[in-house]
Amino acid sequence: MKRNLLAIAIPALLVAAGANASIEVWNKDGNKVDFYGRVKAANNITDRGQKGEGDDTSARLGMSGQTQITDSVTGYGRWEYEAKAGKSKDGSSEVRYAFAGLNFGDAGSFDYGRNDGVLKAITAYTDVLPQFGGDAANNEWHVLSERTKAVATYRNNNFFGLTDDISFALQYADNGDAVKDIENKKWLDPVSGTTKDRINHNSKEAWGANVQWNIFDTGLTAGAGYAQTSKSDSRQSTWATGLKYDNYNLYLGANYFQSKHKNAVGTYGLIGDYVYHIRDTDLKVRGFELVAQYGIDLEVGRLTPSLAYVQHKVKSSDYDNFSKYGYRWKYRGFNSPEAKYVSVGATYDLNKNFSTIVEYKFNLLDRKDFGAASNTENPRGHDTKPGTKDVLGVGLIYQF
Repeated sequence: MKRNLLAIAIPALLVAAGANASIEVWNKDGNKVDFYGRVKAANNITDRGQKGEGDDTSARLGMSGQTQITDSVTGYGRWEYEAKAGKSKDGSSEVRYAFAGLNFGDAGSFDYGRNDGVLKAITAYTDVLPQFGGDAANNEWHVLSERTKAVATYRNNNFFGLTDDISFALQYADNGDAVKDIENKKWLDPVSGTTKDRINHNSKEAWGANVQWNIFDTGLTAGAGYAQTSKSDSRQSTWATGLKYDNYNLYLGANYFQSKHKNAVGTYGLIGDYVYHIRDTDLKVRGFELVAQYGIDLEVGRLTPSLAYVQHKVKSSDYDNFSKYGYRWKYRGFNSPEAKYVSVGATYDLNKNFSTIVEYKFNLLDRKDFGAASNTENPRGHDTKPGTKDVLGVGLIYQF
């Protein structure tokens, strides 16, 4: 990028407050650069000890650009960075997107870098809640369902120019976070330390595909996808299906998914008084999510009430390891909720740049459910309340 482009871009980014979706800072001779951003000041109010409790303030900044190479070929790139001001003492941050590629028109596009996993296009149908949600769309249990590094993606949004109603994508991941290790905490495994990138501590390649059909002009879209890792002795696979209806002021979304983990290894916290250890166990994770929203235009702005139900379960029929006070024995399988709640909330868009959000999560987990352990900030402490409490989320959002 030339120096004069930066000289234009940075001041424009700082002073612009009335843009609708992004700030176009360069558009000349077939080259275009846009900046966009978001600041969310939010807080999750619940009993101490649950994950995600407290300040949830964050800021994002991103840019996207494209350049016309020939009449039918366009180069493009995207970068996005997020700083989380409230989730950790050191202010954790993340590069959310960083990829570049070529668009060949009706022949499709190809890009490489850090990007969404191919299944996220399907699970995102229900990732629209005001503050919470995204349990399937950003979940380490599932293959290529969250943002992932080192992915090569081919997309075609009009089925080679034959119809705009059918799109599909193919993806290959040669990386360490296509599927993460089932959570492995320091207090349970001081030798290996922090959470590993890969289940069973092995590098895993992965591949996946999705297809979506916009059903004529009805506002209804159906989608399906499948992804799996390549390592045979500890293979993981995920398939997902979804439906969404988006027409006029009404939005309805639903998805169902299932993941299989072969020879899973990992550790979770307390289930009752027992520390749960996964050792060479075949697991199955399945769940569904339902969302309904309706937009109401007001004299000032737009109010969108939201209602959702989420339920995920983890199932194993093999012998699994439990321990209590230093003693360990095997237990014959389980079938227990990993997430289960009803969400009631609303988003009030004062204009295209400023919104307020409120959402109440009615947590339906029991203290002995599998998800109660993973939803607890310090699951080893016997005085810590299990992750079964309701949560109220409130926030303000400015975006451009």
